Amino acid sequence: MNNNLLRIKFQQRLNKLASFDYDNIECWQIAEAFNKAQREWFRRQVHGINLKKEGAEQSIATIDDLQRFITVKDLKGTNKPLFFETEHLPADYSYYIKVSALANDDVCSGRIMTVYLAEEANADVIIDDAYKGPDFIWSETFATMDTDHLKIYTNGKFHVEQSTLSYYRKPLEITFDNCINPSTGLSSANQDCEFNDDVTELMIDEAVAIIAGDIESITQYQRASQNAQKSN
Repeated sequence: MNNNLLRIKFQQRLNKLASFDYDNIECWQIAEAFNKAQREWFRRQVHGINLKKEGAEQSIATIDDLQRFITVKDLKGTNKPLFFETEHLPADYSYYIKVSALANDDVCSGRIMTVYLAEEANADVIIDDAYKGPDFIWSETFATMDTDHLKIYTNGKFHVEQSTLSYYRKPLEITFDNCINPSTGLSSANQDCEFNDDVTELMIDEAVAIIAGDIESITQYQRASQNAQKSN
């Protein structure tokens, strides 16, 4: 859905029929409300906080909605005594899916490791666990997330040659042509919504509810909220 149609639909949902009561809403306010709705909707789908309690990849519908945001990227890093520490996570990183690794020891190289994500707080316990700790023979180890890095634990038994992160990237925020961003004072270029049209319609309802709440338009707020929730 292009931004011209998005803005028309937004104003149609917000205004009373045949009125122009809220046509003075600034373009940056529409974009801010829509981008907030977009982030919140995306988080609910990934975490399963929706009416059907379906998280990412738990149904064909969620796969269709979110698959375009799945990104795979090789991460460079450094082998340290206990773990392989990756470079900074990608700037567009949003939610973790999995991490893969190729490893080597003194005899073998290019071994594909199964890597489980674990809690940073439990790393010291897991690393010495005979069943959960790093094991090159069984091709298994674990990783933790620290600030904006990944640590793939080796316990000094092997080295990581290559690591690959699969993740959900952040959806691009919409912007309107020649719309001044008040936080930067700069004019923006057009960026349409990336989601399918049916999902964009839900986000328009949520964005309208956000603006209606801000301007204390109770009727529009209730209607838009109900439309978004029942179709989520």
